[in-house]
Parts: sequence; C-alpha cells; structure tokens
Amino acid sequence: MTETNELGSIRIADEVVSVIAGLAATEIEGLAGMSGGVAGGISEMLGRKNLSKGVKVEVGEKDATINLYVVVKYNVAIPDVALAVQETVKKAVEGMTGLNVLEVNLHVQGVAFDKDLEKEE
Repeated sequence: MTETNELGSIRIADEVVSVIAGLAATEIEGLAGMSGGVAGGISEMLGRKNLSKGVKVEVGEKDATINLYVVVKYNVAIPDVALAVQETVKKAVEGMTGLNVLEVNLHVQGVAFDKDLEKEE
C-alpha cells in the first residue's frame, strides 16, 4: 500500500500487514497458534517469533484480503473462535494501516491437545 500526501509518500510493506494480522490472531483464547501450512500432511506449529508465517495477505491500493492458517485448541467452539479471530484481525489491520479489509479467511489446519501444547512450551 502506498499513500501520497503533501509531505511525501507512505509505503506499508505486505510483511507489516502480515505481522499485525498474526499478532492480533494469537491474542484470541482458543487459538493454539499459527500453522506454517501443510507439508506432507504435517502441520507445523509456529510460535510468536514467526508471526507472519501462516498469514497470506493480498494488499491493493486501499484494500486487503487476509488468509490465516491456524491451529485451534481442543474442546473449543471453532466457529466462535474463528469469528473472534476475524473481527480482531480486521479491526487491528484497519486501525493500524488504514486499509479496508475486505476478507479475513480462516483455514483451520489442525487441533492441538493439552499434551501437544505442553511439549511446545
């Protein structure tokens, strides 16, 4: 996204939008983490160090579409968690960048059990 005003231009890199979206998503209770995608049927869990992983953005002049690849915790209502993630990501990206977020698509790649989360820590 590039915006020009009387003082010059402002360029927000796609990577910045990805990090904002990833950070906002991980704040939601019920989300175990971001997924690096499915390679050979195995989903790779990514922690806070790789916030832009598991996030794909398409940024135009004024609009953005965001795809998030996530792993949810076991025993949560996936539609409720998904809606909370969508709302939080949309609000965060729009508030920080001024972009109009057209879509926040959630791709649930897996479910993490308590024992899986303990191994990560």
